[in-house]
Amino acid sequence: MTNTTLTTLRDQILADCTAAPDIAAIEALRVSALGKKGSITGLMKDLGAMAPEERRAFGQQINVVKDEVAAALESRKAVLEAAALEARLASESMDVTLPVRPETKGTLHPISQTMDEVAAIFAQMGFEIADGPDIEDDFHNFTALNFPPGHPAREMHDTFFLPTAEDGQRYLLRTHTSPVQIRTMMSRKPPIRVIIPGRTYRCDYDMTHTPMFHQVELLVIDTATNMSHLRGCLQEFVRTYFGVDDLTTRFRPSFFPFTEPSAEMDIGCSRKGGELKIGNYGDWLEILGCGMVHPNVLRACGLDPDVYQGFAAGMGIERIAMLKYGIPDLRTFFESDLRWLRHYGFAALDIPSVTGGLTR
Repeated sequence: MTNTTLTTLRDQILADCTAAPDIAAIEALRVSALGKKGSITGLMKDLGAMAPEERRAFGQQINVVKDEVAAALESRKAVLEAAALEARLASESMDVTLPVRPETKGTLHPISQTMDEVAAIFAQMGFEIADGPDIEDDFHNFTALNFPPGHPAREMHDTFFLPTAEDGQRYLLRTHTSPVQIRTMMSRKPPIRVIIPGRTYRCDYDMTHTPMFHQVELLVIDTATNMSHLRGCLQEFVRTYFGVDDLTTRFRPSFFPFTEPSAEMDIGCSRKGGELKIGNYGDWLEILGCGMVHPNVLRACGLDPDVYQGFAAGMGIERIAMLKYGIPDLRTFFESDLRWLRHYGFAALDIPSVTGGLTR
């Protein structure tokens, strides 16, 4: 075969490549030119009958043509694929300005609704929202909160520990939102008044426990706060949240490593007939833990306990949602059952507010 014939073959293949209407045609052209029985591949068989010098020169020319044809085929294929994608996107496009279909209705999860309700109530009292990482180190999750190494109080939590880091630091999924209290006190000067909603993690799973759940804590630090302020703040919260203006409360002595004195708060309820009802009915239900921030916690955050004091409290979001909305099993919050969500969910645009109502 002469160089003229090789050039003619190349020009014909390139012309066919440019005119190929779709990816299937490109693939067929590739096989006919570069496949095992292709026209260019077949030229290699003629090399054996040539003299060494002629074979070397003609072989180089064939390789140049092969590379040129392969590049052209790949380029054309990319153009056709892009065009096919554009056509598909155009045919599958959706007009997002159209109204939603009547059978489609989104609902807000009760956890999100409850967190919005809590934020609305405490916002009226002047609280800000603080946030922090879900993965914590031992200092922020335990040590700074008055859990010294080896302290039995560390066993109160079934902790998800992560592998030890290269620097020897031990990280974990936070067991409470209290580490954000530490980060807040270390990053800003008093007065401090924040609430801290967020996810927490403990290795437990039953009707009243899940490995991941939500808490909200509140922290107040200044020079004059005392236990009466704590009581008044929490009493106002539960009365507003449950919608019972004269809801009775009581505080019982308790123990938490990070507060002193510590207390558990109960609210009035009734359990008659196996039904739990919130109100002044002569019975009591534990609702949250609280107390005055321990002096050791203030010192760990660089605050002088002789100058500053404050209170902290924490409660489970799922727990107060279950009490208010009559949800019997904690695990159902995380089972992604649309029937459950349609029953307990809230309209997405019904934003809770103290003036407009926490639920509608």
